[in-house]
Amino acid sequence: MIPIRVALRGNGILREFNEAGVLSAADVHVAERLGRLAGETRDTVLFAAALAVRAVRSGSVCLDLTGMREIGVDADDERVDQVDLSELPWPEEQAVIDALRDSPLVCGGPAGPLCPLRLTEPARPDTGPLLYLDRYYRQEQTIRRVLTARAAGHPPADPAVVCRELDRLFGPAGDTLDRQRLAAALAATHWTTVVAGGPGTGKTHTIARILALLSAHGAAGTGPGAGTAPLRIALAAPTGKAAARLQEAVRDQAGPLGLPELSAATLHRLLGWQRGRTTRFRYHEHNRLPYDVVVVDETSMVSLTMMSRLLAALRPDTRLVLAGDPDQLASVDAGAVLADLVASPFPGAAAPVFEEILAADPGFAGRLETAGASAAAESEALTDLERNRLRGGIVRLTRGRRFGGRIADLAVAVRAGDTEAALDLLRSGGDMLQLLGPDEIAAVRADVVSTAQRVTAAANAGDAAGALAAFESHRLLCAHRRGPYGVEQWDRTAAEWAAAAGAGPESRAGTWYPGQPLLVTANDHEARIYNGDTGVVLRRPDGSLRVALQRGEEPLLVHPTQFPSVVTVFAMTIHRSQGSQYDAVTIVLPEPGSSLLTRELLYTAITRARRHVRILGSEEAIRAAIDRHVLRASGLSLDHADRPD
Repeated sequence: MIPIRVALRGNGILREFNEAGVLSAADVHVAERLGRLAGETRDTVLFAAALAVRAVRSGSVCLDLTGMREIGVDADDERVDQVDLSELPWPEEQAVIDALRDSPLVCGGPAGPLCPLRLTEPARPDTGPLLYLDRYYRQEQTIRRVLTARAAGHPPADPAVVCRELDRLFGPAGDTLDRQRLAAALAATHWTTVVAGGPGTGKTHTIARILALLSAHGAAGTGPGAGTAPLRIALAAPTGKAAARLQEAVRDQAGPLGLPELSAATLHRLLGWQRGRTTRFRYHEHNRLPYDVVVVDETSMVSLTMMSRLLAALRPDTRLVLAGDPDQLASVDAGAVLADLVASPFPGAAAPVFEEILAADPGFAGRLETAGASAAAESEALTDLERNRLRGGIVRLTRGRRFGGRIADLAVAVRAGDTEAALDLLRSGGDMLQLLGPDEIAAVRADVVSTAQRVTAAANAGDAAGALAAFESHRLLCAHRRGPYGVEQWDRTAAEWAAAAGAGPESRAGTWYPGQPLLVTANDHEARIYNGDTGVVLRRPDGSLRVALQRGEEPLLVHPTQFPSVVTVFAMTIHRSQGSQYDAVTIVLPEPGSSLLTRELLYTAITRARRHVRILGSEEAIRAAIDRHVLRASGLSLDHADRPD
């Protein structure tokens, strides 16, 4: 059991909830400190302040005061099944709300104008008051303000040029609606475009063609940089690993599309992170980014804070393209901006040029009829919801090209919250799906050993591409880091299995050995090494060792001592696996009571696999995962007209 840290200064209700594991010592300390600075002593207000701090720590932007009792024990507390939250002395919600309305923490008071909390009361009757830490309220307001302004107008576009380029880039129109083509038309006619879709739906393929369309459009005498210099394009992603993948994907298509060589960077690098400076980033609302087009991939992992920084730094005439899967796990920090935008777009005025393109291009004409809500119609025509998204510059790609069949069916069932359909698919098994009990590990061991042996054989032969391909053939994915279902336990077990089969270190003294699977845990941008990279140790013909990292068609070879931080990895968390694909995955599910066990977690794990998904866990755990839908409290998720000012 992980011991609860109890705040020494905590008293009354704060201490009780701290000891129960609902509040951490840090939550209590922050609330008590704010109370002392503002002269607030009421338990109900300090309790709400502590919950607001906890909400941010748990990924929400704010606290929905009508949902206080839905907050559970911290995810890393193994007593989650032992705490009866209904027995805790929860205050009445209305009493808390009334106390906050006249609290100096919200309104200021004799101690000074400090207002660290913001209380907003949305107009909708089904939405309760929201309590923000002031910093996150202001960041949300920045996002709302910038996106609303960008949606109010549209960039100039020549319909004839756009239609011509759509044919060049996507080929002649087919018999069904091509949503990638639709995304490109949106990007040509909107300042902000969101390309949403699951793995294998062609997001980076679409991004490359959007860039080619915009470049040709500018060269033809319309749009930013028209007829002058080439477009200034920035590619970015939240992590170094994701940025490297985006750069490789676009460069692989650059030649046939006529694109220049483009480099990608992390969002921190794009904005010009400045260590130790008062102004944290070089680019901000008073010093805008010098680009005509900014593309951000893996947007689901972008936090509220980073999105507000990016939007504030954009020039009004910069096109922004956001790509990602809104159904995946969100950022580890506060916010789920992509999911909020897709669920509740910022619709602006209709774009006449976009409508003109839809009418003129044979790829759209006659194919945009409203479809029903059935899965069969989903990929053939647009629903009313999707039409509303188009007004907000949002299109969702639905046709998976990387995997299909029963894996795709399972992912759709999980995403839709259809528990019985998901369980039926898993029970029926087949070549693609397998459900095993928590103790049925024989098949898992066979895959781990087989993978390790093939990786080691290729590594000893100096075959970098073969070793990396074997390493990506199977991956163990866990929800937890610690405990019997966590990465630490499974890493040790898998390493022992591999070593017993001859795929381990040659001696106890050696730090590195051929076939050793590695996970990078820190960035070194100069060496092109990124946090989250995975690689394999190789033996070269001269007997020396190098680590092979996947970099497009040609692996990158790095000396083992050059890594800033690296660990041996046989298993990884599902969070770590985001953005990666493997031939087969084994998903280790924890007990049903784990608060980490969510629909988004299970969906993310399933969609890492191309050919085979094995789930190690109980049906009860699967039910719990699908039924537990992550709802991160946020004002952005409200309907546009009901968002708090």
